[in-house]
Amino acid sequence: MSNATVPAKTPGTPDAPKPPSTLSAARLPRWAPWAIAVGSIAAGCAIGLGAGLSSRIQWGLLAALLFVLVSYALAAKVEGGRQAKDRLATSIVWVAFILAVVPLASLVYETIARGIKVLDPYFLSHSMGFVTSYQEGGGIYHAILGTLEQVGIATVISVPIGILTAIYLVEYGRGKLAKAVTFFVDVMTGIPSIVAGLFILSFWILILGFGFSGFAGSMALAILMIPVVVRSTEEMLKLVPNELREASLALGIPKWRTILKVVLPTSIGGITTGVMLAVARIAGETAPVLLLVFGNPLINGNPFEGPQASLPLYIYQQYASSGGSQAAYDRAWAAALVLIAFIMILNLAARGVARWKAPKAGR
Repeated sequence: MSNATVPAKTPGTPDAPKPPSTLSAARLPRWAPWAIAVGSIAAGCAIGLGAGLSSRIQWGLLAALLFVLVSYALAAKVEGGRQAKDRLATSIVWVAFILAVVPLASLVYETIARGIKVLDPYFLSHSMGFVTSYQEGGGIYHAILGTLEQVGIATVISVPIGILTAIYLVEYGRGKLAKAVTFFVDVMTGIPSIVAGLFILSFWILILGFGFSGFAGSMALAILMIPVVVRSTEEMLKLVPNELREASLALGIPKWRTILKVVLPTSIGGITTGVMLAVARIAGETAPVLLLVFGNPLINGNPFEGPQASLPLYIYQQYASSGGSQAAYDRAWAAALVLIAFIMILNLAARGVARWKAPKAGR
């Protein structure tokens, strides 16, 4: 068998052109989405002005619609139908994100702009006392104290019950009893807050004869908080690998000690986050507080006796009884700003605890 001789390349002879790659395709430049967004906003404003639309929200919706349509049309022409569908889905996701963020940002901006007027150390350290809703002055110290006590008592009541219920459902629950408990937890998750307030009002105040107090409001808040704690803790416990339980049980450790020393420490970050979110959820409830705590312009540090104030109730009372008074409006907005800051601090604390307690990656 003879070997074929390869002809030597003559110096100076140009290389043969390479065939075009079939893996590359035309793509829109990276700045194209930004240019389309700017053009869509300008076109939406122009159409809104030309059509006589007075609402800026309508202008924004027109710009969003134009952004989606133009992105899809350009991608279909340049990149092909498959990539155009991907661009369409991405555009819809971005538009939905912006539509969700804009009202939230507007709410925060409006609350800060209106609430900062009277928010100062005097406002945070004094109560309404004998200040009427038409007068300037007064503060929210009594409302902050009431909120901290009521939410704290509700947390003390609901967290042990919720965590123990979740442990039962995950570790021990079998048969009809576990299914019944799960069903009632699901029902309690969607119960309106006013129903919880009416239940405590009829049982604690009307039947047993106790008076209005912060503790009565705390019991209603605990009813709203328990299902949230149960559900969040249950999901966190289910994420613990069964291998950890089996390894502990194989060493002869009792099941209760395995739960206490292995399962709970592994999931403590997620459980803490769920508890913090549940606290943030009940901190802004007004209906049960209005029915059971009844409000008090003076400082009442005893949650077990007499009416008490709270931040959500203070906001409602200042707005409802203002009668057009600018001072009452300013106090209501300032209290709303404090309540938002309180809930934001709880959420940040929950994220910090979750990151601190999260399993460390690597060695």
